[in-house]
Amino acid sequence: MTQIDTQSPPSPSERATSLADGTRCSGQQDSAARYRRRSVRKLAIIAVLVGLALAAFVVATIVGPVPLTLSDIVRGIVSPDSVDETTRTVLWKLRLPASVMAVLIGAGLSLAGAQMQTILDNPLAEPFTLGISAAAAFGGAASIVLGWVVIPHPQFNLAAVAWISSVIAVAIVAAASMWRGSGKESMILLGIGLVLLFQALLSLLQYRATTEALQQIVFWTMGSLQRATWVSNGIIAGALLIAIPFTVRYAWALTALRLGDARARAMGVNVDRLRIATLVVASLLAATAVAFAGVIGFVGLVGPHIARILVGEEQRYFAPASMAAGALLLAGAHAVSITVVPGVAVPIGIITAIVGVPFFVALIFMRRRVVWS
Repeated sequence: MTQIDTQSPPSPSERATSLADGTRCSGQQDSAARYRRRSVRKLAIIAVLVGLALAAFVVATIVGPVPLTLSDIVRGIVSPDSVDETTRTVLWKLRLPASVMAVLIGAGLSLAGAQMQTILDNPLAEPFTLGISAAAAFGGAASIVLGWVVIPHPQFNLAAVAWISSVIAVAIVAAASMWRGSGKESMILLGIGLVLLFQALLSLLQYRATTEALQQIVFWTMGSLQRATWVSNGIIAGALLIAIPFTVRYAWALTALRLGDARARAMGVNVDRLRIATLVVASLLAATAVAFAGVIGFVGLVGPHIARILVGEEQRYFAPASMAAGALLLAGAHAVSITVVPGVAVPIGIITAIVGVPFFVALIFMRRRVVWS
C-alpha cells in the first residue's frame, strides 16, 4: 500500500519567515566576515608601522659623527667583545641609549596623546594641553636657577624636579575636576590657565637667570636626547609598563567614551572615574618623558592622528598604532637631528615642531571644511 504524505505545504507567511531568517543569518555572516577582514587589515597596518619604527631605530643608531655599519650594530649587540673598544663605547654609551629613548618617548607621548584626545573629545589635544610641559619646564628651570635639590645627582635632580612639577599640575587638574565634576570642558579651561601660569613663572626665572643658566634653560626646553642613559630608559619603560596594561584593560571603555558620555554611561562605564584615571596615566607618561628629554612637542598630536587615519578609533588597534607611529616619528626625528648639521645635534624639539606645525595647520583647515560641509 502506498504511504500518503499528510504534511501540509508551508503557508506563505511561513515561507516568508524562513526566507527572512535565512537572509538575516547570511547578513550576520557577511558582517562577521567583513569585520574579520577589517581586523586583519588593521593588524597588518600595525605590523607595518612597527617595522618602520624598527627601521628608523636602526637608522638613528647608524648615523652620526662616528660612522657605524649595520654589521657593527648587530655584532656589537649580540657579541660586544667582537668589536673594537671605540665601536663598543660609541654604540653602548652614545647611540643605543639615545635611539632607545627616542622609541620609548615617542611611543609614550603618542599613547598619552591618544588617551588625551579620547577623554577630552578633542582631536587637537595632546599630552601638554593641560599644562604638563609648562609645569615641567618651570620645574627644570627652577632646579637650574634656584638650586632646588631633590636628588644629589645633578642630571637626575633636574628630571626629578621637572617630574614633580608636572605631577603637581596634573593633581590640580584632577582635584578640580573631581570637585567641580570631571567634564572635559573644565579640564581644558583649567589646563589653559595652568599653561599661562607656568609660562609666566618660567619667564620670571629666565629674567633673573645668569647667562650660563639661561643657556641651560633654553637648551633643555628645546628637547634633547643627548642625556640619555640606560637608567633613564628603564624609568621611561617602567612608565610604559604601567600605562599599557591600563590601556588594554579599559580599551572597550575608552572606545565607548568616543560615542559620548551619555552612551558610555548607558553601557555601564563610570565616565568620571575613567576620565580621571586616564588623565593620571597619560600625564605619567608625558611627565616622565619631559623630565628626561625636555619639551618635545607635536609627537603626541601627530602620532595619534596618523593612527586614527589608518586604523580608526577602536582602542584595541588605535592605541598600539599610535605607539608605533609615535616611535617612528621620534626615531626618525632623532636621526635627522644628528645629521642635518654635521657634528652638531640639533635639539629634537625643533625637528618635531618643523614637522608638526604644517600637520597641525592642515588639520585645522580639514576640520573647518568638515564643519562647513
